[in-house]
Amino acid sequence: MLKFRTVRGGLRLLGIRRSSTAPSPNVGHLEYKPIKKVMVANRGEIAIRVFRACTELGIRTVAIYSEQDTGQMHRQKADEAYLIGRGLAPVQAYLHIPDIIKVAKENGVDAVHPGYGFLSERADFAQACHDAGVRFIGPSPEVVRKMGDKVEARAIAIAAGVPVVPGTDAPITSLHEAHEFSNTYGFPIIFKAAYGGGGRGMRVVHSYEELEENYTRAYSEALAAFGNGALFVEKFIEKPRHIEVQILGDQYGNILHLYERDCSIQRRHQKVVEIAPAAHLDPQLRTRLTSDSVKLAKQFLLNPWPHRPDMRLLPLPSSVDLVHAQIHVAEGRSLPDLGLRQENIRINGCAIQCRVTTEDPARGFQPDTGRIEVFRSGEGMGIRLDNASAFQGAVISPHYDSLLVKVIAHGKDHPTAATKMSRALAEFRVRGVKTNIPFLQNVLNNQQFLAGTVDTQFIDENPELFQLRPAQNRAQKLLHYLGHVMVNGPATPIPVKASPSPTDPVVPAVPIGPPPAGFRDILLREGPEGFARAVRGHQGLLLMDTTFRDAHQSLLATRVRTHDLKKIAPYVAHSFNKLFSIENWGGATFDVAMRFLYECPWRRLQELRELIPNIPFQMLLRGANAVGYTNYPDNVVFKFCEVAKENGMDVFRVFDSLNYLPNMLLGMEAAGSAGGVVEAAISYTGDVADPSRTKYTLQYYMGLAEELVRAGTHILCIKDMAGLLKPAACTMLVGSLRDRFPDLPLHIHTHDTSGAGVAAMLACAQAGADVVDVAADSMSGMTSQPSMGALVACAKGTSLDTEVPLERVFDYSEYWEGARGLYAAFDCTATMKSGNSDVYENEIPGGQYTNLHFQAHSMGLGSKFKEVKKAYVEANQMLGDLIKVTPSSKIVGDLAQFMVQNGLSRAEAEAQAEELSFPRSVVEFLQGYIGVPHGGFPEPFRSKVLKDLRRVEGRPGASLPPLNLHTLEKELVEKHGEEVTPEDVISAAMYPDVFAQFKDFTATFGPLDSLNTRLFLQGPKIAEEFEVELERGKTLHIKALAISDLNRAGQRQVFFELNGQLRSILVKDTQAMKEMHFHPKALKDVKGQIGAPMPGKVIDIKVAAGDKVAKGQPLCVLSAMKMETVVTSPVEGTIRKVHVTKDMTLEGDDLILEIE
Repeated sequence: MLKFRTVRGGLRLLGIRRSSTAPSPNVGHLEYKPIKKVMVANRGEIAIRVFRACTELGIRTVAIYSEQDTGQMHRQKADEAYLIGRGLAPVQAYLHIPDIIKVAKENGVDAVHPGYGFLSERADFAQACHDAGVRFIGPSPEVVRKMGDKVEARAIAIAAGVPVVPGTDAPITSLHEAHEFSNTYGFPIIFKAAYGGGGRGMRVVHSYEELEENYTRAYSEALAAFGNGALFVEKFIEKPRHIEVQILGDQYGNILHLYERDCSIQRRHQKVVEIAPAAHLDPQLRTRLTSDSVKLAKQFLLNPWPHRPDMRLLPLPSSVDLVHAQIHVAEGRSLPDLGLRQENIRINGCAIQCRVTTEDPARGFQPDTGRIEVFRSGEGMGIRLDNASAFQGAVISPHYDSLLVKVIAHGKDHPTAATKMSRALAEFRVRGVKTNIPFLQNVLNNQQFLAGTVDTQFIDENPELFQLRPAQNRAQKLLHYLGHVMVNGPATPIPVKASPSPTDPVVPAVPIGPPPAGFRDILLREGPEGFARAVRGHQGLLLMDTTFRDAHQSLLATRVRTHDLKKIAPYVAHSFNKLFSIENWGGATFDVAMRFLYECPWRRLQELRELIPNIPFQMLLRGANAVGYTNYPDNVVFKFCEVAKENGMDVFRVFDSLNYLPNMLLGMEAAGSAGGVVEAAISYTGDVADPSRTKYTLQYYMGLAEELVRAGTHILCIKDMAGLLKPAACTMLVGSLRDRFPDLPLHIHTHDTSGAGVAAMLACAQAGADVVDVAADSMSGMTSQPSMGALVACAKGTSLDTEVPLERVFDYSEYWEGARGLYAAFDCTATMKSGNSDVYENEIPGGQYTNLHFQAHSMGLGSKFKEVKKAYVEANQMLGDLIKVTPSSKIVGDLAQFMVQNGLSRAEAEAQAEELSFPRSVVEFLQGYIGVPHGGFPEPFRSKVLKDLRRVEGRPGASLPPLNLHTLEKELVEKHGEEVTPEDVISAAMYPDVFAQFKDFTATFGPLDSLNTRLFLQGPKIAEEFEVELERGKTLHIKALAISDLNRAGQRQVFFELNGQLRSILVKDTQAMKEMHFHPKALKDVKGQIGAPMPGKVIDIKVAAGDKVAKGQPLCVLSAMKMETVVTSPVEGTIRKVHVTKDMTLEGDDLILEIE
């Protein structure tokens, strides 16, 4: 076959592909010698292609394979297979002529097919076959030498009168010769391997500065691919069409062509897509191409030996099987004997060939390696597949060509063939390795391609081809997650050993049709001000249901999944349209959704909004902290509120953990500017009815309320996080507020830790509150909110009647009772059997009470929880008697656990404050990073802890420069792809590390929201069968089959049956890997050995071996259960050795570093 490029209407010969032979004029009739056994001196798809043809002809086949190819498909497709090149490098094995000839002679092989690449253009290999008495299916050694030598081939073409581009007359031997050529012909030029093709050893050079590097790279590639690094140089023709002509000849002088194919779509000079015939090719030009090809073939092939056809051939519409013809010609038959005459060769339709490879187009077509976990091909009418190594379980190594399969589509014309190819590629499912299929699909949908007007710059000039749509890969990602849980246990930390309930909760019946109108309809119609008037004018008591957020945060460590919230959401919409609102978002649920549940908090909001369109949604906004635990630039807080409102949020409960007014005002302004209902919340602590409590008095709260009303709040809230409001205090505080602000809606939030919650809320309602917070009965009480059923029943028939049907509350509670059983491992009742009135003393907020309890257990302090609560009181006093709401409550809790962990009393902690490495949250609070507490900071404790550390004056966020959200978005797109949303940008701005880990996790596992909670937490049991609905109409049928023993890599193979097909995945056994490593402990009596003060993960290392450190200098940062601790140096000295790395998980007292 001859390869031409069309340039400005003329022809330039660039290379030759052999397909046939022509005899010398005096050749007579040769003897017919049937071939009985063929060995293919190659691998992959071409070897299989030849084997199939041989089998059809009744010829026995022999494969050879390297040590790295023991699992490859080509050796399984042959009748016999033999190892070659033992101990050699992977490519060198297939270039080792002595081994190949030895296998042929020892096993009765009478013909060798070289395939393409490797030894196919090596004259010494053809000669070795001839010397061994084995037929070489291809040219004679001399013709191979001439045709394999591109320089000599050029000379022959010139002698035949075929025009060629300027090039060197012989392989160049130095860089100087390349300089001389470029001086003569100018740039650009191209280096080409003199003894091979396929795009290897080719480099385009545009300037003198690029010459040396490209010469070196081309030589190296040619040497590695063909065993000879010789290069020649040609003038590079820019933007040509790369058109090749296929020819076929025999030993009797018969030569014919099979028309052309367009190979213009290339990357790195390697063909990606081939089209036959070439579209829009002028008939006269086609005639010139084909006639010159035949003429050149006759000039070349004056030799009585057969030539091989190029195996990269498309199944051209001529329907000629060139492999059959090639073998028959090698046996001595003529083309007319085979019924092949030029007048009978006709173009019949169009064929397109795509090379499906394990390359990642998004990373410059970088080859990908690994194990193919799933392989499903595209098939059907007009589709042919030539496989290389494409099957489930195949291991793609880095040693050879990245080809998986060649896909060939045939149709009546170019658009029809393209449609068939596009459909076939869409049917492919390849998992475990990246492929170029998304790129090929973009090519097939490109209008320039469909118009047939492509050239060799097509890929470079169409960057939109690289806008790849990622494969969903949902089923396999789910299996990976399930396998991970089956091998390593739950992916989310489990505080106590308790299994999820084996039964799913019962969802009550939901009426057909849209839900009845609710308060949200008023809000949408009349805006925030009209909504507030409607609330204040409502007769009776309104309720906010916290079951969707604060209730499960308080009882179940914020672990309730969207999966279970969505199930009951339609029932809530139809049954509780009289609710003031549903609290379902914000606060701790935001980061926990990503951190532990591996779901997007924004998607939760979107999905619930769709299911509950009639009831207002309410969220918890931590003032200037938004939904975080630190300060953010003001523009981030404003953007957060804007995006939250766009996604369906209605009421923003804005608070600050210290009641620090500047922080609250920022949050209120952000929520208001977004168009939300602003509910300013005063965090409550102490007891206004107790005259001995002089810090947080009635006057303090009334003064704060005045400021918030003046700032424009639509609703005023009292946020009693610890449940400290007693009925007398309720009457006094709410009554005073109602008298002072008669037209302002009042909303009261409390926790029922003491057991007095229902009484307190009734007292608030009687004193003039418009709204109180409740939770479903089975999710109420203890550290949660008061019982919805109790409030509804007590108010029924009175002026406070809630208009909520009590029987609907019962059904609602039954669902949540079942759902709560799924979260047994997180349920506070695992160790807490009731509420406790000691909350009036320790003032631990309800949500934190549960979390603190779980944190204590995770840190080995479960038996000391009473001490933790006592330490909480002391820690609170050390910090100046704070209002304790997230994050201030977390600061007090961190300090309390630190004191218990290290056996410190308040007096000891204060006395040793200059030497101790306090939790980061405590240090940052004392620096002023969350604001200024009422009454100021505690001294001298603050000065002892901070020493010379920076102190923040005024509102912490005021000094932060705006965050460039556009730049952040670009960074996220670069890292995660085009699917980044505005919501993702805000998540990354709030929690950069958590969001990055969430994206990494969900890129590997998912979609987890389709799993029921028991499977999410515990995984399936062996032999368990279950269904997973990915979306409406797409359901997976899965059965867990088995788990293998540990392999040498520390992995276990997990087997499933998915939709009736066997699937397996490899899962790293993290516990086994951990047991292979033992971390040293710090010796307490060795002063320079620094141990971990608590179990946790190393998130930052601030020093290295050899560094000088001062006493009190930060050494590293540990994190455990969202609490971060800076480990500081207790002495001055030099770092001798660092024993930890970033992200390493440590146990208590694990050695961090040594100081001398």
